[in-house]
Amino acid sequence: MKKRIKLKGRIKTFIQFGIYLGLLCCIVDVAMFIIDYRAGMLLAGYILLYFAITLSLYFYNKPIIMNEFISFATEYGQIQRRLLREMDLPYALLDDSGKVIWTNAAFEAVIHQPKGYKKSITSLFPTITRDRLPDDGGLEEAQYEVEYEGNEFVAKFRRISLADLASHSDMIDGESYDGYLIAVYLYDETALRIALREVDDQSLAVGMIYLDNYDEALDGVEEVRRSLLIALIERKVNKYISAFDGICKKLEKDKYLIIMRKRAVAQLQESRFDLLEEVKTVNIGNEMAVTISIGVGLDGLTYAQNYEFSRNAIDLALGRGGDQAVIKTPESITYYGGKSQQVEKNTRVKARVKAQALREIITGKDQVLVMGHRIPDADSFGAAVGIYRIALTLGRKAHIVLDKVIPAIQPTVELFGKHPEYGDMIISPQQAIEAAGSNTVLVVVDVNKPSITECPDLLKFCKCVVVLDHHRQGTETIENATLSYVEPYASSTCEMVSEILQYIYDNIKIRAEEADSMYAGIMIDTNNFMIKTGVRTFEAAAFLRRSGADVTRVRKLFREDAQGYKAKADAVSQAEIYKKYFAISICTADDLPSPTIIGAQAANELLNIRGVKASFVLTDYQGMIYISARSIDEVNVQIIMERMGGGGHLNTAACQMEGVGIIEAIGVLKRTVDSMLENGEI
Repeated sequence: MKKRIKLKGRIKTFIQFGIYLGLLCCIVDVAMFIIDYRAGMLLAGYILLYFAITLSLYFYNKPIIMNEFISFATEYGQIQRRLLREMDLPYALLDDSGKVIWTNAAFEAVIHQPKGYKKSITSLFPTITRDRLPDDGGLEEAQYEVEYEGNEFVAKFRRISLADLASHSDMIDGESYDGYLIAVYLYDETALRIALREVDDQSLAVGMIYLDNYDEALDGVEEVRRSLLIALIERKVNKYISAFDGICKKLEKDKYLIIMRKRAVAQLQESRFDLLEEVKTVNIGNEMAVTISIGVGLDGLTYAQNYEFSRNAIDLALGRGGDQAVIKTPESITYYGGKSQQVEKNTRVKARVKAQALREIITGKDQVLVMGHRIPDADSFGAAVGIYRIALTLGRKAHIVLDKVIPAIQPTVELFGKHPEYGDMIISPQQAIEAAGSNTVLVVVDVNKPSITECPDLLKFCKCVVVLDHHRQGTETIENATLSYVEPYASSTCEMVSEILQYIYDNIKIRAEEADSMYAGIMIDTNNFMIKTGVRTFEAAAFLRRSGADVTRVRKLFREDAQGYKAKADAVSQAEIYKKYFAISICTADDLPSPTIIGAQAANELLNIRGVKASFVLTDYQGMIYISARSIDEVNVQIIMERMGGGGHLNTAACQMEGVGIIEAIGVLKRTVDSMLENGEI
């Protein structure tokens, strides 16, 4: 049966108002009958006449009014369609699969397609996949930034039911669609984005430039030529910064403040801060090339914040050994350079100052907890023993936090098990957390990344934290440390602690076991005094030797069983020489207690192959891939491992990869090396 169109709402009430008024008159007529019968009869007559006229007009005019309403609605729909078609805002309708079923003229002009374009929206904007569109699962609206033919748009999508599409019924070529449709609007923000980028490019960037080895470089130059060397360096720095429309102001003899636009910093990044290499070319007979460190602060809310970012960036650059540039923003830290060996500082002034500061901190506390990194090595444990001796000498109770004694350090730990006075020297992380209090100082040795410490939670329970480390700093650092002594030039943390011991207390007494453990730490990290060994390394070793360290006993600590030796030899024999200079191998030591140590030793052995600049040994251990990276002096393995989520030194670094197989990890390593070779980063 054909449905009749019915009036409703206020229009129905307005048209039927005359009938409602007649009914009201009937009620009044009843009251008139009660008052006066003749008056009631007279009014009744008028009411009958009123109803006759009103109903006649109602039924006569209703079809005419309905036709006029329909004509108006039709004309309105045509006007609406025309308005949508000619609307300046690009607008289109999609079906539930993302296929375009109707577009207006503005949309067609944007996509440069004629009327009747019926392809999927993904063909226009590849980033808008089907799963990103609104659906009947609850996603009503969505908004994305898209790019098309060099223009930038904000695309807004809205799900609309077919019940809301009465005005669109003549826009979709008479086809019938079930469910819902998707309306898409395109807002052209190209000009706005260009203006914002222009404003952003003009924003202020603050930087610091430090000469890393100012005093050391001048020592090898004749007195009369020193001023010339400094003048040449200053001229090169000023000329370089001026070429990027920047300002360079000398603050001290070896420090500069630079101010430039953010766009200039982007140009510096494109050139990978070639000023780092240009400064090294200044040579007037100086034996040592001058190197610089650069720290830049960007995108801060205020100029003062950018300056603070630059200070943090230069501290990171110096903490990583210098000869590199660091850019710090609120969201990220980016590193450039870092290809040179660290310059050893001949002066011990810093060690003496740090020793006095450490003494004041320890004497002001009741208890000292010492913690190294996870899976500790000889350097980590030896440095912890040195701090343990300092605490006892200053009359404070001390403990070394150790979760598990791994085979690599077990012989060293057993040295202390023979003496009852060391009975409570080692405690578990849980015991350390229970013992920690407001009057406890936590000394972290041989690590500056909180996530890989022996017990990261312990950092939260100790308000006073001291960090002693020789690894280069990365993005993740222990924050709010009361005292931080990080020296990448040092061969090992045991070397640093040995120097501190000599200043912490006059004629300090060290037991032979303690001297052996620290001497062992230096030997392990220097690969028997062949890597990163400087004058101060031998001085520290001499101090420990005078304190009772025995080379023969230490050598016995490093002896390994036949099974481990064979595993190391197998890793060396199966090494692949990649790109002529990189040795890559796998250490299959599943049945050994410490396969990662064997892998690190194998990486050291691979450097003995002629032509090898860097070695990488991968070990699959406890569901994680451990990569040990080593080099001599030509490749910075630290920045390679940092790219893969790890860190370390220029010559010694490592990383851990979770959720990947060993073959996949080798692929990631090779792609990383390829990328860094292509970009000139290594």
